[in-house]
Amino acid sequence: MIRRTLARAYWAVSRWNYRAEPLPDDGAGILIGAPHTSNWDFVLMLAISWRAGFSTKFLGKKSLFKKPFGPLMRALGGIPVDRSNPAGLVDEIVARVRAGERFYLVITPEGTRGLSPYWKSGFYRIAREAELPVTLGYVDRRTMTTGLGPTLRLTGDVSADMDKIRAFYAGKTGVVPERGAEPRLHEEGRSTS
Repeated sequence: MIRRTLARAYWAVSRWNYRAEPLPDDGAGILIGAPHTSNWDFVLMLAISWRAGFSTKFLGKKSLFKKPFGPLMRALGGIPVDRSNPAGLVDEIVARVRAGERFYLVITPEGTRGLSPYWKSGFYRIAREAELPVTLGYVDRRTMTTGLGPTLRLTGDVSADMDKIRAFYAGKTGVVPERGAEPRLHEEGRSTS
């Protein structure tokens, strides 16, 4: 209740316009946050999820979870990631979902707020292995809109799936437009089925 009240207050004064397509009824999935170009993306993600009223978890670099902010980041749903040793993260998330946890995992596949030529493929691997839908969350500074786009079921045909994702994000710009990059995975051209 407190989160929804905070979200209503935020949207009442925000310059951003909220738009959202309906989410699947099962209460779990991957929620892509893109383009990820600013720390403001985090505030927008919280405002979106709190307004929509769904449970989220998010991945963050482990330095964000040190004192004094660690307890707050965990309370907000954060899962620390050791970027120098990410092995096992996909398996951990898949195990949590298979054990019955219901949440939307927010992932920024660009992996950084800086310009990167490729998205990280963890979102794709988790979605396929845990059989979770992928909802396309977005920020578009050009139109000052943010929210939730369509939800997709990934097929294992990486290029075809990414073509759909690219089509949705085409023309959308982040808070810092020059840091945005086209959605593309290293794995395109190889099947992950």
